[in-house]
Amino acid sequence: MKKVLLSLVIGVFVAGPALADPADLALATSKNCMSCHAVERKVLGPSFKDVAAKYKDSKGAVDLLATKIMKGGSGVWGPVPMPANTQVSEADARKLAAWVLSAK
Repeated sequence: MKKVLLSLVIGVFVAGPALADPADLALATSKNCMSCHAVERKVLGPSFKDVAAKYKDSKGAVDLLATKIMKGGSGVWGPVPMPANTQVSEADARKLAAWVLSAK
């Protein structure tokens, strides 16, 4: 019982606030998103929570972010550019964008 409880507590602190689907965290990790981003804090790029807050009322945010994921971008979050992620398909980019926008 102690091991189960400890696993749950550790899971909450490691994952931070839950995003919609843990499988999408695995996708983000496999596409190297987590090298520059984290859910709750700025790393090299903005936190996913900050991205979600910035675009929460934007129509077309999934499309905009999916394009930025695939093609890269600069100037929105400061001087460090986000490189293009050519290994990410359009379907995966849209899935990742929707997942990032679900951060609370």
